[in-house]
Amino acid sequence: MSTYKDVSSPLYTNEEKGIDEILFHGGTSLHALNSIAKRPPINVFFRDIEYTVSSFRDKRQILHSISGEFRSGELTCILGPSGAGKSSLLHILTGYNQNGVKGTIQINGTDRDMRIFKKLSCYIMHDDILQPRLTTLESMRIAAELKLGPEIKKANKKVIVTEILQTLGLWRQRHTMCERLSGGQAKRLAIALELVNNPPVIFLDEPTSGLDVVSVRQLLLLLRLLSRQGRTIICTIHQPSASLFNLFDNAYVICGGQCCYQGAPSQLVPFLAEAQYICPPSHNPADFVIETLAAEITARNKMSDLCQNGKICRWSKDMSVQLSDLEESGNNKCMEQVNKDKSLNLEFPTSFCTQFLILIKRLYIQSKRKQLNWFIQLMQYILCGLFIGGIFYMVGNEGSTPMANFKCYICITVFIIYTYTMVPILLLPMEIRIIRREYFNRWYGLKAYYAALTCSTILPAIFFGMIFITMTYLMTGQLFEWHRFISFSIVGLLTGFCSEGLGLLIGTIMNGTNGAILGPSIISPLLVLCCYGMGFGRHIEPGMRFLMHFSYLRYGITGMTLPLYQNRTRMHCSEDACVYGDPIYVLQELGMAEDTYIIQILGLSVFIVLFRAIAYFTLRHRLANEYSNSII
Repeated sequence: MSTYKDVSSPLYTNEEKGIDEILFHGGTSLHALNSIAKRPPINVFFRDIEYTVSSFRDKRQILHSISGEFRSGELTCILGPSGAGKSSLLHILTGYNQNGVKGTIQINGTDRDMRIFKKLSCYIMHDDILQPRLTTLESMRIAAELKLGPEIKKANKKVIVTEILQTLGLWRQRHTMCERLSGGQAKRLAIALELVNNPPVIFLDEPTSGLDVVSVRQLLLLLRLLSRQGRTIICTIHQPSASLFNLFDNAYVICGGQCCYQGAPSQLVPFLAEAQYICPPSHNPADFVIETLAAEITARNKMSDLCQNGKICRWSKDMSVQLSDLEESGNNKCMEQVNKDKSLNLEFPTSFCTQFLILIKRLYIQSKRKQLNWFIQLMQYILCGLFIGGIFYMVGNEGSTPMANFKCYICITVFIIYTYTMVPILLLPMEIRIIRREYFNRWYGLKAYYAALTCSTILPAIFFGMIFITMTYLMTGQLFEWHRFISFSIVGLLTGFCSEGLGLLIGTIMNGTNGAILGPSIISPLLVLCCYGMGFGRHIEPGMRFLMHFSYLRYGITGMTLPLYQNRTRMHCSEDACVYGDPIYVLQELGMAEDTYIIQILGLSVFIVLFRAIAYFTLRHRLANEYSNSII
């Protein structure tokens, strides 16, 4: 396995020298984690859960009054045929889906408070996409800084990170880039990142998908080890082998939105025999029950009635337990611990400023390692600057062809808007898939992430933008006076920031493919309104002039033109008759004679704030619990 060790990284210290001497081979009990970040054991109880999804045409009921209990110290699997409702049940139990849900969900015998439950649980989603261009150790340390509050010392955080990596068998890969990890290692790292704050309840959606048999067994043995330390671990799984099926403490079989069995895997075959379905001795019970349920609707109803849709649990041989009995017995000590936990801060473990600084540091490390991307981007700006400057070479002070100079401004604007818009449209949807997991598991607040994302793009945008603007300004022979050049550059950069905000807005709504189609479709009418009136600006209709105010590109093109044509001497003319030698005539023909520079700056500033504010609320909606059921 290839590794990447960046000694200059701010997350790498000299304390790691010689740490190979204390490498741990095998599992530990996470003593440091359990002692530093103490959490109470949690039992999850649910009764009569119904889940209905509404569409434009009709309503469809996914879950039909199912019940069950998942207990602390046990590894539970939810299995069933495709479309049985496994993921829907998991989303409801995690709190990811709340609309259209009826029924009771209790934690240690008390109705669930989502603010507390989110603090005590984590959800490892099916797409275990990790942050790119970070090593395993860097990812863990950033997670520790975000998820563990200031009350835990930095040295203790390092001990926790080391212990978790050793327990999950990732210590040898601590300097390996996340994107270079194997499938099984990536799954384990996804679990390790959520273990940092020691959640007592862990939900996993299809953690074994895409893994070979050996990796699956290692992962399940790891989850079993973690459950033995007092955690409640629930995962959906697709047809485990017989040996893997026996690794679970509890099996919850679901089909057609109904619970068909809940209890110990060893008691599934006797339960099937009681329902008059005999599993052959050589057959895998997990495969047999799924095949039986998928083939016969009567089998689903019979088994659901026999276990009363999950209200009867078969924990051991000849022992059926009513959930009502378990609920009444409760666990008062556990509940007292949870009630104590209510006194803790229900907000994020770290402050807004701390989150912002950590996220900025993470973005800086990732950006520093995008050297090829930066080189390609630099070449793009330089080559396009040379291309536009060569086409419109020295037209800036030519009075005989003023419209050619205006076309030059249009070309500059087109390059800026497409470059600044398309980058977030193509990259943000992938980033959202990563931050959905981090945000839902309460790593940080959305405001801190959005502020860090916004600030991280400012310096690169200014650097590359100024290279392009300076090249085109000088090559096209614009009137070089410092105040005019600075005014021109400010408008060009503000136009770029507006375009980036538009790209963020589209990227928060659409995926990369649809966004690449929608982006140019939105930019095209904005360009039309921007250029309207070229050559007949004195006769622009009032209605069109009103519509032109809705195009931020009009403010950009006007803001570029005014500093170079207002309050200047007569332009050079290479022909005998030069109608547009006086710059005021050019502004009149473009419909800009009555405009002022400060208004263009204010207009661009309003659009910058507007686009980014709408993008923030759109991103907030997309990361909300119910977005997975929305159709855009």
